[in-house]
Amino acid sequence: RSTLMRSSAASDVYKRQIMQLAPAFGKEATTEHLLALYLQLLQDEFPDVRLNVISKIDVVNQVIGIALLSKSLLPAICMLAEDKNWRVRLAIIKYIPLLAEQLGVEFFDEQLSNLCMTWLGDTVCAIRKAAAANLSELAAVFGTAWTTSNLVPKVLMLYTHPNYLYRLTTLAAVEGLASVVGADVIRESLLPLVVRMATDPVPNVRFNVAKTLRSLVPLVGGDVRADAIQPCLDSLQADADQDVKFYATEAIAQLASA
Repeated sequence: RSTLMRSSAASDVYKRQIMQLAPAFGKEATTEHLLALYLQLLQDEFPDVRLNVISKIDVVNQVIGIALLSKSLLPAICMLAEDKNWRVRLAIIKYIPLLAEQLGVEFFDEQLSNLCMTWLGDTVCAIRKAAAANLSELAAVFGTAWTTSNLVPKVLMLYTHPNYLYRLTTLAAVEGLASVVGADVIRESLLPLVVRMATDPVPNVRFNVAKTLRSLVPLVGGDVRADAIQPCLDSLQADADQDVKFYATEAIAQLASA
């Protein structure tokens, strides 16, 4: 039966049918008969099977409720956060904001918060980018106060990472958070970090600093633009690297028209 299940699950039709059984079964029957099957599929050797279960978790949640879902399936979902297949990890990341909203801030802080930060250092670029975008969605779910005390300090710690790819992720996270947290948090916490990163030894990081500064221009007041953004961009415009010069010049043009 196990071999048949896995081979059948390779088809999209079968996978959709398996995960759509919950509404037809109802809460009691789903809990008794289907949860064990879903758990088994979450641990299946084939990535496509694991991906399908993750993508349809919301269907199960609507039937049995988040409390039972988190108790029965969340441990397996958390294990998949470190799945060897990056597409499985990516699917988990995309599901996190919905899960966070339904579980609430206390449960999220205890069970999922550290995972979200771990993804920022993933070896796969697509995962790091998705993790950075995920932070802005979490900020929208839990609000500015939570973001300022829980996410911003952790993001600030990343900029000293010896791997420049992780430092680039820091800038991506800043861009995402800036659109949610407001001008005060940008001025006091995020912008100083970006300015410090303008002296990074890697040109790729420096020209991304220019791009990040450009994204911050419409989000802050004129005094912040003049006192912090403009001097930093002027310095980057004088950089020896041509790409850094280019993006700094573009950002200065954006600043002039703001």
